[in-house]
Amino acid sequence: MPSSVDLGKRLEKTVNELVKDGRYNSRSEVLREGVRLVQEREARLATVDAAIARGVADADAGHVTDAASAFDKIAARYKSAPRAPLKRTPRKHS
Repeated sequence: MPSSVDLGKRLEKTVNELVKDGRYNSRSEVLREGVRLVQEREARLATVDAAIARGVADADAGHVTDAASAFDKIAARYKSAPRAPLKRTPRKHS
């Protein structure tokens, strides 16, 4: 079903420039790509929302660690980890 859209002057100009510069073959192609990008963003946001919901459910169920304990565990892990030698790059003097 064909659609008629009002993009406003700024977006209309962008669409026209993309077609004129040869990045897209038609205005429809630009608009389809825009809708695909929105779909991808919405899918990523749904994934984030689901992860947040799982985290909230875990917290509500009492599966939590206080921040101080978590930081202590991280610090202990890094203290016991072998250290890689620092790579030094020679400085250029101007």
